[in-house]
Amino acid sequence: MPEHMTAAVGDGFEQNARDAVYRAMFTRRDVRSHFLPTGLDDEVLARLLLAAHHAPSVGFMQPWNFIVIRDAERREKVRDLFLAARQQELPAIAEERQALYRKLKLEGICESALNICITCDRERSKGSPLGRSHNPEMDLYSTVCAVQNFWLAARAEGVGVGWVSIIEAQALKGLLSIPEHVTPVAYLCVGRVSEFAPKPDLETHGWGRRLPLPELIMSETFSGQGEVLLKSTVARLNTVSAAPSRPR
Repeated sequence: MPEHMTAAVGDGFEQNARDAVYRAMFTRRDVRSHFLPTGLDDEVLARLLLAAHHAPSVGFMQPWNFIVIRDAERREKVRDLFLAARQQELPAIAEERQALYRKLKLEGICESALNICITCDRERSKGSPLGRSHNPEMDLYSTVCAVQNFWLAARAEGVGVGWVSIIEAQALKGLLSIPEHVTPVAYLCVGRVSEFAPKPDLETHGWGRRLPLPELIMSETFSGQGEVLLKSTVARLNTVSAAPSRPR
């Protein structure tokens, strides 16, 4: 990352370490293609799972489990679930975008080295609802934090991750023998890749664009105006970071 993105504060990381953290965030990609036909060493996978397991969780409930799926036949069945769900989703897509939708590569279930389903056990904090009394979905949000930890650690390891969201949850639960009180949160395709795309695939293919952050910053209340200096600083940093990197 460019030098301007980080500054020494308190007991913060050294410059190179800070740069690495930001680089993982800014170059993380939802990988659907470019998977290599090679396995993933258990030593690397163990590090990724340890990173996920150290995610923040409300009430320290740690509601996650990690189902590792290597079997080719089982993955083919998961892919069948994806294809069925994608066909069901198609009518909800605006007619003028359906042709592009059909062309998009949206999964790497069978091509990746392995799949992982990250679940949320909704009874794990039963009897100790710290942080959930007024927001019972915090266990799901905590599990998503574990997904993000896994994803960023994977990027640092040069491992691609693709989140397959187009799957009917109950059908997936049946296929993976997931108990009723457990919710599948993320079905991930994981493996070594030949490259990480410079931009998200959906942006490259014209499906969407990254929204300007200054337009999303509000002051004090929803739609509250203000924070002019902050917004201009964000815009400046974004402009500089989009420019070619200087030699370091």
